[in-house]
Amino acid sequence: MAKKAIQSDSERHRTTGFARPADMDSGPGTPAQTVHDGDTVNVRLDGNLAVRLLGIDTPEISFSLPEGKFAGLEDPRWAQFLTDPFADRWGPMSTPVPQRLRAFLSAKVGAEAAATHYEHAVASREAFRALVEQDMQIMQQTPATFTYYMNFGFEVTDGYGRLLCMLNRNQPSATVPTPRPPSYNLRMLERGRAFPYFIWPNINPWDRPETVEEAVIPPGKARELAENDRELKTARAAVRQARQQHLGIFDMLRPLLLEPFELRNLSRRVAASRYLIDLTSDSDTLLHPLNYPEVPFPEDRLWIPGAYVPLFQKSGWKVQAEPA
Repeated sequence: MAKKAIQSDSERHRTTGFARPADMDSGPGTPAQTVHDGDTVNVRLDGNLAVRLLGIDTPEISFSLPEGKFAGLEDPRWAQFLTDPFADRWGPMSTPVPQRLRAFLSAKVGAEAAATHYEHAVASREAFRALVEQDMQIMQQTPATFTYYMNFGFEVTDGYGRLLCMLNRNQPSATVPTPRPPSYNLRMLERGRAFPYFIWPNINPWDRPETVEEAVIPPGKARELAENDRELKTARAAVRQARQQHLGIFDMLRPLLLEPFELRNLSRRVAASRYLIDLTSDSDTLLHPLNYPEVPFPEDRLWIPGAYVPLFQKSGWKVQAEPA
């Protein structure tokens, strides 16, 4: 009986899968062909699918401009837009942006914002490609034989039809041919090539409760969770170390100015929409989406999609009022 590409393990509450590099015109794709940017790679199950790496967010290689035209970040139109993204020529934001948030974002944009974003996006993509190529060499495999191991959270796909998972080379043995490395998700964080982007309930696919209701964090226990959950603790430490060493997006002379989600929001003309838990706090209050700058470091943010807010309220969490 053929092995299933995606399979569930009800005893350990896991969904896992196996994939190969996506097919290209001439056969299985190389890393240069299948790694689109620092957090997305095309793979093949029954057909080609994209995998979005959980817990990280990398600079955008290309995205839709406010007028709806898709363009690479090296396009001069991006420099024009990000010089003053709140100018009337780009149209109104769909929801009012409080002055405090507007000032926060205005300080991060300017003539160089697009150029630095593109530079870091390319570096992130190349770092991911290099990791996959290195793994192929270590495993002594080719694009035709190399496979990925995937571990899913509660949500297997996102709104774009991409698989959401922790991704690594498929190495059944923990020690052969070399000690199994961390996931690509973590390796990108370690190199300063990705921002952390923790979105509940997909926090730790290795150790998740049976139901999403059981995964709700008790009020006031976020800091305790962050200090004890292996995945969160390891990922947050990796980001802090990358920042201290000024790696990648944290480069002292040419850092990434806008976080990827901020660029996407500005272009879409929308404000932040997910609520937020401060992982350094014992608070029992969900921060309003527009107040996310109150948590300055991205590794300290746990984003809560609006659809799940009622679950947190039912468990005793309060919801911060919208800022004026």
